[in-house]
Amino acid sequence: MAASNTWTRSQVSQSGTNTGKRKVRRVLIVDDHPIVRQGLRRVMENEDDLTVCGEAETARDARTAIKELNPDVVIADISLKQGDGIELVRDVRAHHPQLPILVLSMHDETIYAERMLSAGANGYIMKQAASEQFLASLRRVLDGGIYVSEAVGNNMIQKFAAGGAYISANPIDRLSNRELQILHMIGKGMSTRETAHSLNLSIKTVESHRQRIKRKLNLTTGTQLVQYAVNWFTGREASTFPPSPKETQVPSMGGTSGYSSDG
Repeated sequence: MAASNTWTRSQVSQSGTNTGKRKVRRVLIVDDHPIVRQGLRRVMENEDDLTVCGEAETARDARTAIKELNPDVVIADISLKQGDGIELVRDVRAHHPQLPILVLSMHDETIYAERMLSAGANGYIMKQAASEQFLASLRRVLDGGIYVSEAVGNNMIQKFAAGGAYISANPIDRLSNRELQILHMIGKGMSTRETAHSLNLSIKTVESHRQRIKRKLNLTTGTQLVQYAVNWFTGREASTFPPSPKETQVPSMGGTSGYSSDG
């Protein structure tokens, strides 16, 4: 989807300075689910030091929004309608080295958190997290820190302590970032051609990646690969949306789609 050309800046985005107590930091939300974007907006709307300056649902829209809105922080999901969260994080880090990025995703943090930090993210938090935990993680990266859960942090320490001797029991950890992207797209039901187009790769290259994925996961046929990918993907997709706002997790309500800024 092409970036919207109809966005407008909010008054806070234009003044963008202080509330009298703390500087108001502008937040750009990148997520392809309107219900999630609206939920995040609701969490932040009562915070004196935070304001949502824009929204985007594709990597392309996100790049445009960053250039036009100059946010103080980007909240990004891994799965986007067009493009990929890992590639988006790499691109943002390359072109905006000082811009904090917090990844907020449904995907298993034990698989993705360390990968996203390596790609350039400043933090990783699950969508199932409580609102208070989300706000704490957001402020942590805004203040120049790194945020991961205690479990992920402990796992990273164990890997560091073990050096090259650490061997994960999860076969998914054998996959490269690109192979993980392709497995994810297979699980979403995307064809080889669609995957190639989305990642700007040739069909032959995608097929080569599929063969390597099969070898690493000890699979022998394309059918087995598809079944494995679907089972792996749907096991996480079921937790895409948080529970109702009455619970302690990040609330989700309906909203508008596409890249936009506060108007």
